[in-house]
Amino acid sequence: MTHTQRGSVTIELAILAPSLLLLASLAMIVGRISLASAAIDATAYSAARAASLARDPATARSRAEASAHDTLQAQDLHCSPLLIDVNTDQFSRDVGEPASVTVTIECRVSLTDFAMPGMPTSRWVNARYSSPLDQFRSRAG
Repeated sequence: MTHTQRGSVTIELAILAPSLLLLASLAMIVGRISLASAAIDATAYSAARAASLARDPATARSRAEASAHDTLQAQDLHCSPLLIDVNTDQFSRDVGEPASVTVTIECRVSLTDFAMPGMPTSRWVNARYSSPLDQFRSRAG
């Protein structure tokens, strides 16, 4: 290293460090959103399946909500707020007619752990799944 090059590595690092921190922060945010999206998909699937096994709309709603909370707890995802919509309108269809129950889950995921100034601090993630009701099983509606 010559006398004229002294300190150039320090200057280069000072210029590149903020860019590298921003890139690392963006990668962590994308990773958190991807994991949250996968967890919400699994939650909606599990809740719809649990609701489809019920014989009446009230039981379907309670089973779907319980399943959603259990799945989110197992996935270690904390939503603030968590919105669960269980559509049980098709429970009123006659036995023998195709019917299904649909569950929609919406979750606001916090990104404050990784956010830098100017970046979003939260993101909404949602999923919807339908599960068929047994066509020949009695149901109340």
